[in-house]
Amino acid sequence: MVPVFSVLGLGACVLMVFRASDGIRENVRHSLAGISWPLPFEMETGYIAVDDLEEVNLFYYFVKSDRNPAEDPLMLWITGGPGCTGLSGLAYEIGKVLSWPPRFDIENYEEGRMPRLVHREESWTRVSSVVFVDSPVGVGFSYSTAAEENEWSDTSATRRLHAFIRKWLVDHPEFISNPFYVCGDSYGGKMAPLVTQAIINGNEAGVKPLINLKGYSAGNPVTTEKRFDDGTKIPYSHGMGLISDELYEETKESCGGDYVNPRNTKCIECLDAVYKNWERLEIQFTLGVYCDLKSPKPKQSAAEDRYLIDLERNHLYSPQIINKECRVTLLCLNINFLAIKSWVDNDAVREALGVRKGSIGEWNRCQKYIKANYGFDVPSSVPYHLNVTSKGFRSLVYSGDHDLEINFMGTQAWIRSFNFSIVDDWRPWLVNGQVAGYTRAYANNLTFATVKGAGHVVTEYKRKETWAMFERWIAGQAL
Repeated sequence: MVPVFSVLGLGACVLMVFRASDGIRENVRHSLAGISWPLPFEMETGYIAVDDLEEVNLFYYFVKSDRNPAEDPLMLWITGGPGCTGLSGLAYEIGKVLSWPPRFDIENYEEGRMPRLVHREESWTRVSSVVFVDSPVGVGFSYSTAAEENEWSDTSATRRLHAFIRKWLVDHPEFISNPFYVCGDSYGGKMAPLVTQAIINGNEAGVKPLINLKGYSAGNPVTTEKRFDDGTKIPYSHGMGLISDELYEETKESCGGDYVNPRNTKCIECLDAVYKNWERLEIQFTLGVYCDLKSPKPKQSAAEDRYLIDLERNHLYSPQIINKECRVTLLCLNINFLAIKSWVDNDAVREALGVRKGSIGEWNRCQKYIKANYGFDVPSSVPYHLNVTSKGFRSLVYSGDHDLEINFMGTQAWIRSFNFSIVDDWRPWLVNGQVAGYTRAYANNLTFATVKGAGHVVTEYKRKETWAMFERWIAGQAL
């Protein structure tokens, strides 16, 4: 038995002792159902019990670096939500197995049949080993045998992710000395600095095994601080031509620049007028096709309409509900989520992945009930970003420039609040001689970048560009 400790928080240390697992690699996969060729890489799946009684078990997918696993960086990838599976990161964002376009082979997909998986080259696992984790508990294949342990909050998720990675390293001692990074996007972009801070605290307290922490990255990062996440949507909309000059000026004047806490009736009226301009807009990707996932109902409010669309998008209803335009263009991201559910709910796939029978029922890419019952008990991730970067740990923060939901203006605003000096001023960064976005580098090893033409989240839209960005950053090069 090897004791390992988890330390969480910026202030006092909270210690939790848990038992190391037996170190047996549960599933090393060389093939997968839906792939007609041997996997050109090694993928391992398994569980890590992150509590002393081994009631809370987090499921993971681990893919070794193509290049040199013994020396290349090791990354913990945290998917957003909160409540979305690590398989989403593997399949749709930075991973190796599945691709888009066409991701799963959607054009030839028939409901109820096993989808065909396709291989993609532009994976971050080309130069880094990656652990994709189903977090928090209840997401994907992660589960708890004690109902009271199904606790969902920022602090509990951080504590368990910290425990997870230290215990994972106990089981994989050959990676303890590798440079280590915590990465995530969307809500995972909020969790990344929180988990990074917990690791720093643990290292400083002498917790074993010591983690060779180098930094973190956060894409389209949520902060849950409304002045940044929501308060910049109005100026962003104006700058992107989504609202008129007149409406913007009127809204700015009546609201006094505060678009989060309306102070008078005129401000509320102006905000309603702005929201009306967004009604048929895909908020997460303003260049994309707005998808009607259901038949319109009379007297249904715009808020109800948006809620039901979001619900249907995440619970992956039948392809028949999707309109023809979306289906043909493949611009509706939810279409690509249909096949993955069919694949994961297949008994042969679950057996191949080593899923424990009876541990979970129906699988969903994102669990809406977790988000609905989640405790957002860290009001802002911004102090964590500041604390980690002030210690000199490397950080890459990036945003799709057509993401209205967590727009780059808000991200730039909280970075500016640090008052770090600029060491490489605003300039374009290129891929194959073309502008892929814009970047600025700050003191304390902080790099910010936009990705041109990308939405929320960046890696789902611009594979080649985000791969080039990551390859340069992880190598310590300027973008």
